[in-house]
Amino acid sequence: MASRYWVVSLPVQNSASTLWNNLQDQISKHSFDTPLYRFNMSNLRVGTLDSLLALSDDLLKSNTFIEGVSHKIRRQIEELERVSGLEINALTVDGVPVDSYLTRFVWDEAKYPTMSPLREIVDGIHTQVAKIEDDLKVRVAEYNNVRGQLNAINRKQSGSLAVRDLSNLVKPEDIITSEHLVTLLAVVPKYSQKDWLSSYETLTTYVVPRSSKKLYEDNEYALYTVTLFGRVADNFRTSARERGFQVRDFEYSPEAQESRKQELEKLVQDQDMLRSSLLQWCYASYGEVFSSWMHFCAVRVFAESILRYGLPPSFLACVLSPSVKGEKKVRSILEGLCDSANRQYILED
Repeated sequence: MASRYWVVSLPVQNSASTLWNNLQDQISKHSFDTPLYRFNMSNLRVGTLDSLLALSDDLLKSNTFIEGVSHKIRRQIEELERVSGLEINALTVDGVPVDSYLTRFVWDEAKYPTMSPLREIVDGIHTQVAKIEDDLKVRVAEYNNVRGQLNAINRKQSGSLAVRDLSNLVKPEDIITSEHLVTLLAVVPKYSQKDWLSSYETLTTYVVPRSSKKLYEDNEYALYTVTLFGRVADNFRTSARERGFQVRDFEYSPEAQESRKQELEKLVQDQDMLRSSLLQWCYASYGEVFSSWMHFCAVRVFAESILRYGLPPSFLACVLSPSVKGEKKVRSILEGLCDSANRQYILED
């Protein structure tokens, strides 16, 4: 819903149909590009003036909360569609586009009986939206947890050689392990490779000559093997560190490598499943929250109109979508249709 809408309430002096015709006439003459719709209001239960005054104090705060939840779900939808590579879908409420639902709003009597006190309706809407927000937090946390685990594994597999997982870079034939010999993996700064090749055989005794082989190179480092007697491995690590070479702890294990592969595949599947599930839930929940918000707006228009225009209820509620440049003109038209005492009470959402 890219358009910006106003929900306004105007006091009826003679008849609602006459006022509606006058409003249509004024808009068509002076702001013809402003869409105008009737906002269908049900005959809600008025209650007492004290109850309306008490309710009025909470309406703005509740409206901010409900609107905030709808925006939060919409942003979550946009993010999920982006990372999924999906085309942006038009959001719907009860199967119709959001704009159409707003401009053709009809009160849901089955869900919100008009004979219920206004406070009961407002509290019910607030409670329902709060539950949806709590559910959103739980679902997003579950999705982000799996995504975080997957990102951590991907960072280990694609980061610098100084920190990344080496298991997918090392083949069985690269490692020699016997009763006396071991193969170590050295991370060498990219621009120190000549130094490594000329010095690794002398970093300690019992290093197998010409045993170093480069396995991989990234933007910063190169990964080399070196074979030596196991009893001098600690001495080699110390000497290598002093020369600026890092010997990585590594034990080749086909079983561990297969386990990591299966873990990664499961996380990818879990992430895709949770993302799809969350997206579908967000589509449905956005429609539910937006519908609740429109019913809340109807209650707010009703309550504020009675407090401002008096009893019995006699007002016209409508929806307009003026352009930014046309807002001043539309406001002037609305004020012209109010008596002087009520011009400051034009209600917008």
